[in-house]
Amino acid sequence: MVKSEIQNVKLRFGIIGNCEGLNRAIDVAIQVAPTDLSVLVTGESGVGKESFPQIVHQFSRRKHGPYIAVNCGAIPEGTIDSELFGHEKGAFTGAISDRNGYFAEANGGTIFLDEVGELPLSTQARLLRVLESGEYIKVGSSKVQKTDVRIVAATNVDFTEAIANGRFREDLYYRLNTVPIKVPALRERPDDIPLLFRKFAADFSEKYRMPAIQLMEDAKQLLVSYTWPGNIRQLKNITEQISIIETNREITAEILRSYLPAQPVSKFPALLGGVKPQGEKSFQSEREILYQVLFDLRRDVTELKKLVHDIMAERAAGGTVTTPSSMPVHYIPETPSSLIQPSAVVLNPAEEVGKVSSVTPVTNVSQVNPNVKVTHADVSDDVQDTEEYIEENLSLDEVEKEMIRKALERHHGKRKNAANDLKISERTLYRKIKEYGLE
Repeated sequence: MVKSEIQNVKLRFGIIGNCEGLNRAIDVAIQVAPTDLSVLVTGESGVGKESFPQIVHQFSRRKHGPYIAVNCGAIPEGTIDSELFGHEKGAFTGAISDRNGYFAEANGGTIFLDEVGELPLSTQARLLRVLESGEYIKVGSSKVQKTDVRIVAATNVDFTEAIANGRFREDLYYRLNTVPIKVPALRERPDDIPLLFRKFAADFSEKYRMPAIQLMEDAKQLLVSYTWPGNIRQLKNITEQISIIETNREITAEILRSYLPAQPVSKFPALLGGVKPQGEKSFQSEREILYQVLFDLRRDVTELKKLVHDIMAERAAGGTVTTPSSMPVHYIPETPSSLIQPSAVVLNPAEEVGKVSSVTPVTNVSQVNPNVKVTHADVSDDVQDTEEYIEENLSLDEVEKEMIRKALERHHGKRKNAANDLKISERTLYRKIKEYGLE
């Protein structure tokens, strides 16, 4: 379609902008209008999706028929079927007479279903039947009704996610999405932002009978660089605020910045496997806290095992073992010995740094590393031969119970302090205490 025809459509329906994506959406709406194909208009909230169903209707053979716009998200779930398809007298409490629904009233015309993604699944099944055969049944009736309507739907819902979560029928999506029209977000139309601001400023100047506000160059740059999460609706709202409040009609960047909300946090792409950026921890439940504690303990024990293995290997070779000044001394908090599955040892700090450090076992150890055989001839008298350590396996529930019990002991039974220590809510702690019989 030539640009002059698209421009005429913009003037007729009050659409402002010269963005290529916007022109493409208008072109598709005009091209599909003469047919009876279903149209799905998508785009973020506030981009102006409501103009496109009107374009489709006015350029179709149904333009002399009724045009009904229905906000599906504003109708309660209990009455949505009655609103769309009508009901019979006595069908439910308060149904004192027969009533036609929107599909009966829009017969021969166009019905615009805004926020169609908010429809309950039962209503989606009824809507699918209308799309496939033009038939529906009133609430409380068994008689099949016929209607001849053109359906144009709009949504800001991500249908891929909604279908995957079972909130929207896949077959209905394909019936509605026969011809898709994508309306671009305002941040994708930077050249159109000053035009829209100027139009809104002129409208509010006339409405409130005051001089129109004008943007200085620095304010214009700020306006264009802002992300506009609320799109055209947000821009119009801010323009109206400034028009009413500011006495200075020349708006600088400093003035404009005071009306703009803080930029939204950048949305990073989801990482595979739920992996979070380095250094970021997020505990969704108390079980995850316990897992983290166990992993930290395992890491500390592994480091100590490696250290002791190196010391014994050097002694077996007849070398002199020294303690590096940078060697960390790990502190293992008071924890049930059964939580530490590998054998653990700590360094004896009695010796001065630079001298031979003795190694004192703190659990019964027969082998520090399964791959290294240790005999009395290999090590000095500082290392005592002991009995084999028998590993005790505990379930995660038992570990959880033990940690809760110790937290209550540390805080003398004060549940609020214990819950804060465990990084869980008091409600969760009460439930766990009852579950494990710790009352």
